[in-house]
Amino acid sequence: MGIKGLQGFVARVCPHACRTVDLREMAEKHRMDHPDFPPVIVVDAMSCVRYWYTPESWVCGGQWREYLANLENFIQVFLAAGIQLVFYFDGVVEEKKRDEWIKRRFQNNKEIARIFQFLKTHRKQPGREMFTIPTALPTFTRFALKSLGQKTVCTLQEADFEVAAYGLQHHCIGILGQDSDYLIYNTCPYFSIEKLNLDSLVTVMYSREDLCHVLGLSLTDLPLFACLLGNDVVPESLLEGFWQKCLATSPRRNSSYNRRTNILLAVADYLSKMPCSSTSLKHLEEMLPLGSDKTLLHRGVESYLLPGQHSPWIPPNLRNCQMFSLQQQTALCQDKEIFQVAKEQHIQSENYTIFNILSNGELECSNSLEDDCDTEIPGQALIYRPARQHIYSVLLGPGEGGACPLVKEWFVYFGNTLQQPDLIQPVQPPLPGETPDLKTLWFAKGPDVEKQRYRTFLACFHLQDGMEELQALEAPAAAFCCLLAYLMTQV
Repeated sequence: MGIKGLQGFVARVCPHACRTVDLREMAEKHRMDHPDFPPVIVVDAMSCVRYWYTPESWVCGGQWREYLANLENFIQVFLAAGIQLVFYFDGVVEEKKRDEWIKRRFQNNKEIARIFQFLKTHRKQPGREMFTIPTALPTFTRFALKSLGQKTVCTLQEADFEVAAYGLQHHCIGILGQDSDYLIYNTCPYFSIEKLNLDSLVTVMYSREDLCHVLGLSLTDLPLFACLLGNDVVPESLLEGFWQKCLATSPRRNSSYNRRTNILLAVADYLSKMPCSSTSLKHLEEMLPLGSDKTLLHRGVESYLLPGQHSPWIPPNLRNCQMFSLQQQTALCQDKEIFQVAKEQHIQSENYTIFNILSNGELECSNSLEDDCDTEIPGQALIYRPARQHIYSVLLGPGEGGACPLVKEWFVYFGNTLQQPDLIQPVQPPLPGETPDLKTLWFAKGPDVEKQRYRTFLACFHLQDGMEELQALEAPAAAFCCLLAYLMTQV
């Protein structure tokens, strides 16, 4: 999610670190330097949705064909230049970033409230300056890109880490996005989506080397520098005293700069004078008010180390290499075949929520464009909860002792403080007899199983009695009818 103020700092204080580059020329140079590797740009898709979604009338959403055309045009411009694109989407909210996720949800709530206030006051469409991403657009974007034949990846951990790792390991031309964390990772070049001129394929490349030169740091110092400024691992609230200390002794303090810029320079100056060693890191951890978690800086630095990388601030033998196999050991779903299929489909962006439910029984849903002042209609999170309860039951089945495990939901709706997840009890769908097990529904074949799948799907929405009529419709029409019928029963 980036380091507050770093992107603006680079633009204002070290503008020579913002290099205008022609991606066509870079692709040609890449072909010469790496003849065995075609030119590839890895795209942080979540950073790009605002760039792709351009309709002026955005409040109601629904401009699907226009959006699809924008995506197709975007892809074709790069393909014409001989550049392949690989799109990455967030697939999980890591526990260490939950507090930041919640903070952003409340900030989004305020922005949405302003939109509805504008609509009520002015009776017209707000301008682009109030733009918020339409509900579920990132999810739809995954399927849109897949329909256009693009490699689309849904991550198993923090997206920027996987993007940076992919870019480094596959000798990519660079990363296209808008996240200052890409200035911290020691990976391939970082290109700005905001500055991209699609017609000319000219954009800004942010140089880590030039940034380090201005700060008086080395590339291996950047992860610790990011942690001392506050990031998703180290909260800013713990660093205020440290910043004051740095500011008090900084020779680079400048009254013409804002406070955040002075903090960045002061922290860099402080860090540049420290011996680069694990002992120094330990000293910092003891000095900062980290409470009971004295390894916070260690973990923060480590979060920026890509596979095969090491930091002089951390002893190599203390690297906490996370193995994904641990997820299988602690997953709610202990069937290896089901777990593996769900994992593969998750990575390939063929499903998003299913794997998270099977692996850790947890699910989140961000803000919807809903008016909290309108109390007549419940929020979508509550409207669809009964359907989700049935789906959880189908996915998780009876647990130990016959009881289905609870699912933790982090859903944004009016009145939810998000201090704790809602613990949701799975409920069997209204089917005669027992609910079919997941292995049968996923892997068995034959017309009887197909009917069973369809009936189970409809039962999750209490529509199983209309199965014959719905089966007579084409799938898109049937899905739309299911949605309308379900809403009529719930609202």
